[in-house]
Amino acid sequence: MAMLEGQITGLQAHAGALEQRVRDLEAQLRQNSSNSSRPPSSDAPQAPQRPSKPPTGRMPGGQPGHPGHSRSRLPLDRVEQVVHYWPSVCERCQGPLPQAPQDDDPEPTWHQVAEVPLAPAVVTEHRAHGSHCPDCGHCTWSEIPADIRAHVFGPNLTALVAYLSVFCRGSKRIIEEFVETVFQIPLSLGTVANLEQETCAALSEPYQEAQQAVRAAAVKNTDETGWRQAGQRRWLWLAATQTAACFKVCVGRGKAALSELLGEAIQGVVCSDRWSAYHSLDLAFRQLCWAHLKRDFQKWLDRGGEAGVAIGQSGAQAVRRVFMLWRDFRERRIDRSELQTALLPVGEELRAALETGASGDDVRVRRFCRNVLAVYPALWTFARVEGVEPTNNHAERTLRRAVIWRKVSFGNHSDAGCRFTERILTVVQTLRMQQRPVLDYLRQALLAHRTAGPAPVLSAVGG
Repeated sequence: MAMLEGQITGLQAHAGALEQRVRDLEAQLRQNSSNSSRPPSSDAPQAPQRPSKPPTGRMPGGQPGHPGHSRSRLPLDRVEQVVHYWPSVCERCQGPLPQAPQDDDPEPTWHQVAEVPLAPAVVTEHRAHGSHCPDCGHCTWSEIPADIRAHVFGPNLTALVAYLSVFCRGSKRIIEEFVETVFQIPLSLGTVANLEQETCAALSEPYQEAQQAVRAAAVKNTDETGWRQAGQRRWLWLAATQTAACFKVCVGRGKAALSELLGEAIQGVVCSDRWSAYHSLDLAFRQLCWAHLKRDFQKWLDRGGEAGVAIGQSGAQAVRRVFMLWRDFRERRIDRSELQTALLPVGEELRAALETGASGDDVRVRRFCRNVLAVYPALWTFARVEGVEPTNNHAERTLRRAVIWRKVSFGNHSDAGCRFTERILTVVQTLRMQQRPVLDYLRQALLAHRTAGPAPVLSAVGG
């Protein structure tokens, strides 16, 4: 009898373990962009549709009172040709009108038409001539200057090729075809790589400048995504402020990689997800991403189970209230002290729910709740520190271009390629944040590099 009871107990435990495994596997099958870190592009056709906003009843397009975005007039130095239209007769008395401006004439109306010239790229041929001496008959040759012979492509075309590497997501064949088709300049894949490396060398100083600016910033957002070098696993790290970005390809995803990006003595507040590499940071100088937490809580709701649903519902309610209060704060409906006061009951209720889950019977829920409680103070840094937001959306948006690049190009083949990726992404994204012209800056950097001059300033605005 005792043996039978032991077998029954063992079978019950085995059945319970199998049921738990089934629940875990079903939870994995239900993972999508709403309850995990997977991107929306990976959602299966049968994945739940994202909730749509309720209809407002308004017509599409600009609403009454919305400021217009009419085309701005380009300055005269950008105008190649001006065509004048003069009235020939007076519309009142039908008398002839002079075809020239008069002192009392009003300012003319204007309409600008932009067009792309179909002419191919400008090619300059440098010729070194030989000349025979009329006395002795010896032929003396001139020499093309060394700085001319050092390059076969000008800084404008080189800058464009480097920019297209980011814009076309690293496809050198597309760049090759684009330059040959649009500018009628034959280009090889090796030449594209060589031009990228020249640009990489020209951006060495600007890259260090951006890195120093991000490291010294009072607030920065960080994130990382997978990368490849010659088929080997790498990680592309990002740290971004509102006016500067810094990318770094690292071998690992741990604390050492974070130090490579931000330095050994990390300064300022770091906003991130709950990845273990950030555990070494002081909780007073961390901000956890509430958007990640929102997906975590949704995962527990989708997974089911009494403990999972309980923490999922409590967490989802806390997320809604946090985002509503943050919206009111950003729209200046409440000030910072009112924000902090309104968040107090939200924090108390969430902590109570996490503590309940941390002492429950569900092993996975217990582990999750204990992990969140371990970094709980870092959930609320945004409420007391100016410039800190409750989500890491800024870093994820800045990293998105690199993620698409990785999916198309599969990473780099060498260390030199990784350095180009770091520097061109850093410079392009920083310039876009500062609303500065990218191609003009790349051209100036290449000119400075070719003449051994100082690189143009990148971090024109502090982080």
